[in-house]
Amino acid sequence: MSPFNPARGEVMATLGGREVRLCVTLRALAMLEHHFGVTGLEALGARLKSLSAADLSVVLMTLSLEDITALDIGFQEALDAVVAAFGALR
Repeated sequence: MSPFNPARGEVMATLGGREVRLCVTLRALAMLEHHFGVTGLEALGARLKSLSAADLSVVLMTLSLEDITALDIGFQEALDAVVAAFGALR
């Protein structure tokens, strides 16, 4: 795995007691548009304003650069991690 790269927009988050890298990539955005059935970043942004727990899990898994499927992740830490990842966008 490549080293942590904050210049790329990567953030570190503690999830389930483990440090995990997250990054909003073009691929991740395209996957989220497809998952939520929307076209365009404006529509995706609007959709992300109202997430269910299942939606939040999908967003977190999509932004993660590591396998986090086996981690027991709390709601607040998941939400904080997703907010931090999108906050790293320039």
